[in-house]
Amino acid sequence: MKKIMMICAVFLGIAFTANTAMAQSDNKAEFKFNEEKHDFGKIPQGVPVTTVFEFTNVGQEPLILSEVRPTCGCTIADYTKTPVLKGAKGTIKITYNAVALSGFNKTIVVTSNAKTPTKYLNITGEVIAKPAASSK
Repeated sequence: MKKIMMICAVFLGIAFTANTAMAQSDNKAEFKFNEEKHDFGKIPQGVPVTTVFEFTNVGQEPLILSEVRPTCGCTIADYTKTPVLKGAKGTIKITYNAVALSGFNKTIVVTSNAKTPTKYLNITGEVIAKPAASSK
């Protein structure tokens, strides 16, 4: 009988611990982006273009971005560096400056304290030759 009581106590302890851990993970911060991909379309070579990814913290805890890292040197990121409270909005501003004439598909890696700690944003487009200046 004591063994049965001990086994029941162990199972109840495990169940309680798992339930508490699940409740804590539900309270974490979480992103909701308006868009996670942006297509610039056709852009002239050597002319920087910018887009802003806006997000809302739909979690319970403040959302803190620890790093926003573009995957190439032709892309610059600027982002909300203060904690984003529950229901508040933040932004990630991406500027791309194309050197090569071609299509592009760039990824921006966003790391945070969110329930989904790593998010991937994408920018795409096609770089075309800059129109020649007309001489009059």
